[in-house]
Amino acid sequence: MNSWEKWGFHADWWRNQRGEYWVIAQAVLSLGFVLLPVMPMSALPVGVRATGAILLALLALGLGVGGLVALGENLTPLPHPRDDGSLIQTGAYRWVRHPIYSSVICLALAYACWRMSVTHALGVMILFIFFDRKAAREEQWLTAKFPEYSQYQQAVKKLIPGVY
Repeated sequence: MNSWEKWGFHADWWRNQRGEYWVIAQAVLSLGFVLLPVMPMSALPVGVRATGAILLALLALGLGVGGLVALGENLTPLPHPRDDGSLIQTGAYRWVRHPIYSSVICLALAYACWRMSVTHALGVMILFIFFDRKAAREEQWLTAKFPEYSQYQQAVKKLIPGVY
């Protein structure tokens, strides 16, 4: 097994059997978000913007780091679960089924709040829709691999802890 295969990539990556195109689309959307022009939508005081942005960034950090730590050896950049992987329901995965996706959305929202940018608010909505669809595809693979995943879906929200 070479180093690429360890991360879930195989010689036939171009067939998108493990969600390689989702990773490419995510990279393009993330770069697009960073390059969006700032179009201010209101003049909230800096303290209010900073407080909201800091709280969202801390939530993003907690979900992201918590998700990475909980995944451990199960971590792969692809949405397809590793062949030798196991179902993780601990750590950040107790609060949300896709904490790393949630982390990216929260971080983007923190930036949009800090800048009070309408273009970035729209970018957050696009990222949310993208990660919702990516998570839905990933969950098809997880359900096929882990019979207990359906029960986990009923107990834990998808992207927003306690809400959705």
